[in-house]
Amino acid sequence: MQNSNIQISADLQKFISKFEPSKFKLLAKGIEIRGANNLHRAVAHANDLIEKLKLNLRVNHNAEMAIYGSFEVVDLAPVEA
Repeated sequence: MQNSNIQISADLQKFISKFEPSKFKLLAKGIEIRGANNLHRAVAHANDLIEKLKLNLRVNHNAEMAIYGSFEVVDLAPVEA
């Protein structure tokens, strides 16, 4: 993990522990999961996990991310200062 000064929410911590991504990068409001071999399956699994655990998270992905086998999981909770 990089950017140890970024604090992540309890929902995001729970997601990381259950999803167990092999490579991810911390973002200001979430994480970017990289290197998914089967991107469609990984995104579907992430969405299912978020729904099952009732987490306040959302999966974002676009064509540019797909080229790299990556997608984002972002926290929907308001940022606390």
